[in-house]
Amino acid sequence: MKKVILGLVALSMAFFTSCKDNATNKINEANVAVAAERDANSSKFPVITFDKTEHDFGEIEANKSVETEFNYTNTGDAPLVITDIKSSCGCTVPKDWSREPLAPGESGKFSVKFNGSGSNKITKTITVTANTEKGAEVVKITAFVKPDPNKATPTQGPLRTN
Repeated sequence: MKKVILGLVALSMAFFTSCKDNATNKINEANVAVAAERDANSSKFPVITFDKTEHDFGEIEANKSVETEFNYTNTGDAPLVITDIKSSCGCTVPKDWSREPLAPGESGKFSVKFNGSGSNKITKTITVTANTEKGAEVVKITAFVKPDPNKATPTQGPLRTN
């Protein structure tokens, strides 16, 4: 029994050491260099930097459309690709952004149109989906929408006393 166990141990030792030698011989140094460069580049992301992250329209009339532009620059180390821009509601419409990659150091812009719906202080967010490290950036618009003078206000009935 001892001879069988000793024979199996010797056979397995020979098997494992022969595989180890073959594996080291199969490593291609060119592939290692390419993988190292790829790994170094995978940590580089574009960074979107806005000239402003919030725009205040101030006081506006109800149902009056207003528009502003957000300018941005790619301050990162990789090309910036904006895949989508969406607002928090249908009354705010982002448009006119480039879907082409933006090289590091280049700038772009998009416009946002708000239709003046709502009343009092309004804040809307615009989410920019891009290939940045976070994946999404947010800018805001605000306005104080004055009540529509032509809109009828509900009338108050007689006061009841108990």
